[in-house]
Amino acid sequence: MDNLRRIVVAITGASGSIFGIRTMEALSGAGIETHLVVSKWGLQTIQHETGLSIKDVKSLADIYYDSNNLGAAISSGSFRVDGMIIVPCSMRTLAAVANGLGDNLIHRAADVILKESLPLVIVPRESPLNQIHLQNMIRLSKMGVTIIPPIPAFYNHPKNLDDMINHIVTRILDQLNVVIKTTRRWTGDMKVQNKKSTYKIQTIKPVKDIND
Repeated sequence: MDNLRRIVVAITGASGSIFGIRTMEALSGAGIETHLVVSKWGLQTIQHETGLSIKDVKSLADIYYDSNNLGAAISSGSFRVDGMIIVPCSMRTLAAVANGLGDNLIHRAADVILKESLPLVIVPRESPLNQIHLQNMIRLSKMGVTIIPPIPAFYNHPKNLDDMINHIVTRILDQLNVVIKTTRRWTGDMKVQNKKSTYKIQTIKPVKDIND
């Protein structure tokens, strides 16, 4: 394999497609060759949550594969890559990977990553988690898979949703030794940032149901 790093990214139908989009943007900015697969429901979720089109999604990747293309390059261990990220990962995909199923290219590519002993990072997006979900995560963790639920941090004093997303994407890419500078990292400094509180106690009012 040449010196150019290659990473496979899969986006499934779970909510949180922005994490996959932002991961692709960050990898592109870092000069990483990206091989992208989006499931059928992943495309639906992207359009629903971000308004991006299939064309927009394809433009983020160096190589884009249809999820039904089981003959794609990334379906073989002889095609060398540096690792794979499934972000966000639905519970169906989690179960398929944990149990060695190969219904589509995402499942097959993840299976290849496991058999080649390469880094696999899974970003599960579900809440609450039932015992089946947790057992599948434990099974994958025992295989060396890194599980990163997209849980926000607050020690970096995020000012908006972008800050929270960027922090999670930074932590994801850290697992593949791709270092990006889009978030404030922990330094051990516990000093109060501002003597005056930036948070104001408030009363949360119920939101009117769309069906009311």
